[in-house]
Amino acid sequence: MKPENSVKAELLHEITGETAWHYRIFPFDLKEGVLCMYTESAEQAVLLQDELEIVMNRKISLHPETPETLSRLLNQYYLRENHRTEMEITSNEPVSNDFLQKLISEAKKLKSSDIHIEAYEEKCRVRIRIDGMLIERYRLSISEYPAIINRIKILANLDIAEKRLPQDGRISFKTASQAFDIRVSVLPTLFGEKIVLRLLNNDTANIDLFKLGLSEPDLSAYLEGVQRPNGIVLISGPTGSGKTTTLYATLKLLNKSTRNIVTIEDPIEYTLEGINQVQLKENIGLGFASALRTFLRQDPDVIMVGEIRDPETANMAIRAALTGHLVLSTIHTNSAWGTVSRLLDMGIPAFLAANTLNTSVAQRLVRLLCPVCKSLAEFDEMGYPRSFKPFYRVDTHYLPAGCPKCYNTGFSGRKAVYEVIGMDRDLAALIKASEMNAEVVLKEKGISSLAENAFALFASGETSLEEIYPLLLN
Repeated sequence: MKPENSVKAELLHEITGETAWHYRIFPFDLKEGVLCMYTESAEQAVLLQDELEIVMNRKISLHPETPETLSRLLNQYYLRENHRTEMEITSNEPVSNDFLQKLISEAKKLKSSDIHIEAYEEKCRVRIRIDGMLIERYRLSISEYPAIINRIKILANLDIAEKRLPQDGRISFKTASQAFDIRVSVLPTLFGEKIVLRLLNNDTANIDLFKLGLSEPDLSAYLEGVQRPNGIVLISGPTGSGKTTTLYATLKLLNKSTRNIVTIEDPIEYTLEGINQVQLKENIGLGFASALRTFLRQDPDVIMVGEIRDPETANMAIRAALTGHLVLSTIHTNSAWGTVSRLLDMGIPAFLAANTLNTSVAQRLVRLLCPVCKSLAEFDEMGYPRSFKPFYRVDTHYLPAGCPKCYNTGFSGRKAVYEVIGMDRDLAALIKASEMNAEVVLKEKGISSLAENAFALFASGETSLEEIYPLLLN
């Protein structure tokens, strides 16, 4: 078994990251009170044995491992701090929990979107989501867990005595170089409360519609739809597919002093100066549909609705588009053309959907292979799904390997894959006829599907077959 495959998360707390890097050691087992650790060589083990037992005040056993493997383990499990950052959490409660600060700082540095803190019968674990995948980072003892939960509740202004009902809150987190909000969700489970911290990025400086991954034909079709003075633009995809980022990039492009832009969101993930953003509050009656009614009396040019999730919201969005406003929103469907049938299922008349829908977009996020460690290999077409017919021949492909640069995952960053359908007279006629089978017409118009665009990323060596496999099944 490889050393990196046998790492036990609870052992990581046995030594600090500073100690691990200073002595270049890594814990991998605990046998009868003796802590077993890797070191670079047998000679180093002899030199360090006595010193480490004195420093750590316990029995240890050192085992030689290759410098490359040791470096990989240290980089993956003990994040090295190049400099200390002064942090402040905006709360009346003084900051006293170093672990929580370290956890949030580490997650932000790793570009994580969420932190999961959860309890089980005999253990508690902390996982962070990087590039869409959850990775376990820490184990906590059952005795430590309540203090962490209460600390988060206090910072989010939640009721620490309430342990039976779900709660939602928000924390404003500040560092010397940046400030961001954290959305807090508390869920009662069998063995305790689970907390999910969603790290919200207030900085829109790096969001650019022209850098999201749209091909030239798709970008042209999308821009044509959002530059119209009225109509509706819908972006579909599952949770975590980057829909909100695409919407904000679009708003950033449309944000001019000559336009009145209003949004209703849940939550407000980015703040954009010059745009009137409203936070959804269902508990007091401020939902998407009721906010839309008020928006129409605010003389808007552009309206962004976080999500169309019910017939009432859909009808209000169509009404707003009909009365001379540009409406941007998201919807849950599997494909760009599937958005049309979803609107019809919500009770929108076919002729209204045909007359108001400017552009329908479907998108997914695909992890990109680490450019440092990806390895070239011969490709066997038996790897494709049985029902899939490749768009063209691929002889070689790249596989994820793992290195310190990508925290040994084999992947680094993500890219959006799009399917953009710009509505025209032919497609509008299909909608009016309630014709849901438009595959032939879309192909004649040269509109690339999600599968085609994902396959192009695979063929160019940017991602792996494993990443695009689900898209090839559609």
